[in-house]
Amino acid sequence: MTEKPESRVGDDLHVDLTDRVTYASYLDLATLFSAHRPLTTAHDEHLFITIHHVQELWLHLIDKELDLAIASIRADDTGPALKALARVGRVQEQLNSAWDVLSTLTPADYLVFRGAFGQASGFQSYRYRKVEFRLGAKDRRMLLPHRHEQAIHAELEAALNAPSIYDETLALLARRGFAVPPELLARDLSEPHVFHEGLRDLWVEIYRDSQRHFEMYELAEKLVDVEDRFQQWRFRHMKTVERIIGFKRGSGGSSGVGFLKSALDRSFFPELWAVRTQL
Repeated sequence: MTEKPESRVGDDLHVDLTDRVTYASYLDLATLFSAHRPLTTAHDEHLFITIHHVQELWLHLIDKELDLAIASIRADDTGPALKALARVGRVQEQLNSAWDVLSTLTPADYLVFRGAFGQASGFQSYRYRKVEFRLGAKDRRMLLPHRHEQAIHAELEAALNAPSIYDETLALLARRGFAVPPELLARDLSEPHVFHEGLRDLWVEIYRDSQRHFEMYELAEKLVDVEDRFQQWRFRHMKTVERIIGFKRGSGGSSGVGFLKSALDRSFFPELWAVRTQL
C-alpha cells in the first residue's frame, strides 16, 4: 500500500482567510510591488530598482530608530537610546551588504537603461538627507532639490533646525554636571557641529574614567559605531559607483566619485574620534 505524503498543512493551520488580515494584506504587498516599474525592458533595471527600494526602506527604519534615540536622550533615559542605536547598527550592516549585490551590475549592463531615468539621482533621496541631518551633517543647500515637494521640504527643514543626536547628547552631558562649553549649547542648530578642543578634552575625561562615567561612555561608543558603519557605507557607495561608471559625472549633475569621496572626510562626532589620540 502506498503511503500518502505527509502534508505540511496541519489541522491547526489557518487556511480559510476570507475577510481576514493576511500576510499580503498586512504588508500591502500589492502596493509594494506596484512601485516596481522599470522604464526599459533591460533585465538589470530590476536589480537597480530593487536595491534602491530596499535601501530607502532601511533608511526609513533608521530614521524611526533615531527618532526614538533622540527623544530618549532628551528625556534623560539612555536605555532605549542605546537599544535603538544598536538596531541602527544592524540595519547599517544590511545597507552595506546591498553594495555587494549592486556591484554585480556591469558597466555595459548599466548603460542599457542609464538614459531612461534622466536626472534622477540618489543625491535626491530625502530620507537619506534626513538621516544625515539627524546625525549632524547639516547643510541648508541640501534642501534645494526638494523645493518642488512642499511636504518633504518642510519635513527636511524641521530636521535641519532640530537638535541632532549629538546636540542632545551634549545637552545631556550638561544636565549631568559635565562642563560642556556653553557656546556649543547655544549655537545655531541648523549649522553643522564644528570640532571643539574643549569638548574633546571633556570626552577624554569620560573615557579615562569609563567605569565611573559608564553611561555616557557607552552612549559615546554607540555613536562611534553608527558613524563607523556610515563611513563604511559612504566608501562602498563611492567604490561601487567607480566600478560601474568610473569618473563620469553623476546622473544628478554631481562630480560623481569625486563628490562621494569628499564626504569621507566629514565626521558627525569629531571629538569622539579625536579622543583616541589623546588616551
